[in-house]
Amino acid sequence: MSSSKGGQTQKMKVSVFTGKGPLEIPFPTEMDWPKDDEKDYVFQDIYEGLDSLPQPYRMINKLVNLLFDQSWEIIEEREAVKEIENNRIPPTIYPPLEEIQLDKTPGGMAVSQDYLFIGGVKGFSIYSLYNAKRIYVWEKLKVDVTSIWATDLGNEVLIAPVDEMGIIRLFYFYKDSLFLIKTINETDDTSKQSTCVKMEISQSGDFAAFLLQGGGDVWLEVYKLPKETWLKEVEHPQFGLNAKKKVKQLQQNALDATIPENLEMTWGSSPGPSIYQDLNICFRSDIKLSLPVYIMKIKPPKPITGTTFKSPLEVFSKVEDCCGLGSGQNHFIKDAQWEQHMEIFNTSYKKYLEGEWEEEPLSMATFHFFFTSCITTMPSDIKSSSGMVCVLGLHWTGSHNFFLYALSKTVKDKIDCENVWPCAAPIAVSQISDSSSYLALACEDGVLILWDLVQGFPFGVVALPEGCFCQSIHFLRFFLEHEGRNMYPEGQVKSQMMCVVLCTNASLHLVTASQTKGPTTTVLVKRPVNHPEEAICSVAPVPSLPGMVLIFSRNYSVSLMDVAKAKIICAFAAPMYHQLESPWKPLFVVSAHHPCFLLHGDHPDAKTASTNDTEDTPDLVFLFNFEAYPLLEDISKNCTISLKDIADTMAFPQVLPVEKRCEHFLQKSFQKLPKIQGKGHEQWTRLQEYSVALQENLKR
Repeated sequence: MSSSKGGQTQKMKVSVFTGKGPLEIPFPTEMDWPKDDEKDYVFQDIYEGLDSLPQPYRMINKLVNLLFDQSWEIIEEREAVKEIENNRIPPTIYPPLEEIQLDKTPGGMAVSQDYLFIGGVKGFSIYSLYNAKRIYVWEKLKVDVTSIWATDLGNEVLIAPVDEMGIIRLFYFYKDSLFLIKTINETDDTSKQSTCVKMEISQSGDFAAFLLQGGGDVWLEVYKLPKETWLKEVEHPQFGLNAKKKVKQLQQNALDATIPENLEMTWGSSPGPSIYQDLNICFRSDIKLSLPVYIMKIKPPKPITGTTFKSPLEVFSKVEDCCGLGSGQNHFIKDAQWEQHMEIFNTSYKKYLEGEWEEEPLSMATFHFFFTSCITTMPSDIKSSSGMVCVLGLHWTGSHNFFLYALSKTVKDKIDCENVWPCAAPIAVSQISDSSSYLALACEDGVLILWDLVQGFPFGVVALPEGCFCQSIHFLRFFLEHEGRNMYPEGQVKSQMMCVVLCTNASLHLVTASQTKGPTTTVLVKRPVNHPEEAICSVAPVPSLPGMVLIFSRNYSVSLMDVAKAKIICAFAAPMYHQLESPWKPLFVVSAHHPCFLLHGDHPDAKTASTNDTEDTPDLVFLFNFEAYPLLEDISKNCTISLKDIADTMAFPQVLPVEKRCEHFLQKSFQKLPKIQGKGHEQWTRLQEYSVALQENLKR
């Protein structure tokens, strides 16, 4: 209701427009109104003088106004999103070149230099990367394979499949022969059976580590791989052994791998010679290869309890050659102090501690192999085959410490870590570069610690933006932007690091660091607030394309990004219609030797198939060759710039060796040096000045 004043003003305008200057007829739309004169006009509501509505009409009026305001905000947001969508240019989408048809969802994929290995029903299959044809099937297990690893040992391949029981086996693939080396964790007593959770093989193939769990415990077993002995045993087998046993070739599982004449997909100009001939792979059970040598067993650190030491001197005497210093195991804190701190903690956070607690999961380990002598001190006479000390670095779940173990020990030696790197917060993620030169440690507080393992010093510490916590780290090979293109410098570049960091909020960051400059971060992809379906779920670098990474999103899209420009170059299409996971965990592999990647997807006809037939619909593995697409065909072929070109232009002096930089500095210095006649005191003074300048430049 309203007063009598309201009835008299019903025929009046809703608002009165007054101004300091003469009034003019406004333009038809608000966008055309002059903004400079807005301050000269005032809007007055004639209803301000009316009496307010009584309850409950006043409350209803406020709710209606609030509803209109919220609706208008939603409309404005949708219009803004629609405008962005209309202005967005969709990337070029390329289809796969080859398809590998499978009878069942693959149990993991692994790629080597020339072959693809896919886990399957009661074994695994071997495919050629040159024509995507199956060349061999090994099916001798009682259960299916759930994951598989493969590592190049020169021209040979070490294959490690894991079955549904968690049993891991080592296979040696040499030319046209497949050998079973050893079953790592198989036991006759099923109650004592352990399962393999994770494995890692050193880059040179000298060592292997397996993370096992069973009986409520978890531990890490490390083995030395006699790869030189394996090569001798397969190239020169015993004559008597071959005469007694005849090799059984599994003709029913070995398929012809001849490349057809009309094959268009090639990797450069010289594919492997074994690919151009018929491969008749056979499983060699008559030759027993040497077993891996067991080195050590590493268990998670024990919980820290009260000390048994009577004096601080006993604590330091326990630490021999700095072993264990910083791990927290050797301390001088009494049991009473621990109990007092626990009582204070339980009293302070009593309301949060009440209720049922889930059982804490087992502590898992993340481990890496290092081939450097700068990060730990060991005897000089202990060297690996490559001439460098081999070290195992690992951290356990929820631990602040990063442990370093020397792999020169034997079973009889005491298992103690050589060094401990304590961090301010628990380590969440760790990653090492392909060349074993750089290490990145991501803590749970969003801080990254970057190490140069070759030089033995840290690049620095960098904090991710607020609210960003590391999910995965991926190292990139160092590249340069030369004439609008990303190029790899010829040879190995020292103390220049690049990596992309995927955060838990689906944002993507580029982290760079060098010896002379501290680490910096750049946002490549922001957190998708308006489009959560576009959130990134996985990232993979592409070694054959400088500065390129594959981005897998939750909407089942795969795109290629140039990190130097933070721009999407193109996208790749693979049919995926049924058995969709939420969130999507893509199964893919990227080749380190060829410009291609493989992605698992569903059959294209699965969309139209009924629900009863989806179980019988075969799965597919799609092969994408970068050199077959117009936008990418030239990038992988001409992606290296010589040091001579860099030295001539001097555009990137940081990648040149120290000798080259000194040479260029001296040339510039002598060009600036005035011509001096005679050999007097003045000339000697000038040379001394330039010598001092040279020393200062080298220090920088």
